[in-house]
Amino acid sequence: MPQRDEGPADRTTIFRRDDTLPAEAQEEVGHYLVVLSGAGLGRRFRLEAEPVTIGRDPACGFVIASPDVSRRHCRLQLVADEVFATDLNSTNGSYIDGKRITDATPLPDGSTLEIGQQVLKHERRSTREVQAAQELDRDLEKARNYVLSLIPPSITSGRIQAEWFIVPSAKVGGDAFGYGALDEDHFGSYLVDVSGHGVGAAMLSVSILNVLRQRALPATDFRRPAEVLERLNAMFQMENHNGMFFTIWYGVYQLSSRTLSFASGGHHPSYLVSSDRRAIVPLKTGGPLIGVADDYRFEETSVQVQSDSALHIFSDGVFEISDKHGRQLGLNDFLPLLQQPAIEGRSEPQRLYQTVRAYARPGPLDDDFSYLVVKLS
Repeated sequence: MPQRDEGPADRTTIFRRDDTLPAEAQEEVGHYLVVLSGAGLGRRFRLEAEPVTIGRDPACGFVIASPDVSRRHCRLQLVADEVFATDLNSTNGSYIDGKRITDATPLPDGSTLEIGQQVLKHERRSTREVQAAQELDRDLEKARNYVLSLIPPSITSGRIQAEWFIVPSAKVGGDAFGYGALDEDHFGSYLVDVSGHGVGAAMLSVSILNVLRQRALPATDFRRPAEVLERLNAMFQMENHNGMFFTIWYGVYQLSSRTLSFASGGHHPSYLVSSDRRAIVPLKTGGPLIGVADDYRFEETSVQVQSDSALHIFSDGVFEISDKHGRQLGLNDFLPLLQQPAIEGRSEPQRLYQTVRAYARPGPLDDDFSYLVVKLS
């Protein structure tokens, strides 16, 4: 039987009430792949008895038209109601929960399969559950796509380069980030983490992103991080936004002086990593969550930047994870990973995602994984 694509991103699928299907059909359990990150976000694909090949080639059963995906990248096969994944000598490899695979390897229910920049989750669901999930997913997919559409593309050349990787949690969250030139001599970058999950958190992050992208804060010099945070705090008081608040890290790099000025509100440090990865400098100022304390005066500080340093800005979902033994990990567990060497063919955010997934318990991470690296030549 051919594989069935359940509701791709570019098609609207309408489901009727459950009583249109016999009860036994509603409870039929199947295996599905759900796109958590990459092209076709939210797409759900059902696995059948016949093996399916994933790749860039149009002849594949599951086509991912992305340059970091090989023409025939990997194969999935159902064996005795268990899903096995096999890499097909792909250029960039296939990873299950952060661990690279070669031969046929089980893909447990709830685990993730990473192919290039695509992250796919394996779900074992009944037909009834899939119908309910698809109705909810349409709203969440719109929210996720809206947030992602506001994030700038990677910068691959010039004195300042930027690369990022984001994988939403099982429920869409409120992480968002941005970067870009403020003028010929100043480059800004920031990350916002809104409290909670769901469409509400995503829409608040969209509002914040739009304000920052369009520089829509009144009487604000966007080259002054503390000033930006003070204006955001005044605009987004939690009592006016359904009780939601957010953390932020905001930095501005001046090219002529090689100075990085920054301020943070309730956010953990970002880190400046030297070219040899030996020096890791935490960048954080004191300041409350944005929207909690009215009329707060934020502080700002600055550091000198050595040539070819990298600025790492990330959400707390990167390091607040549970490992395979149930131990709760934290920031101090994560920081040594910044000193590990680069991996050929993988961006730095992708490398760190794979490493974190290898430590974490199987299944999706508990919170959004949002990571931005700005390279300062």
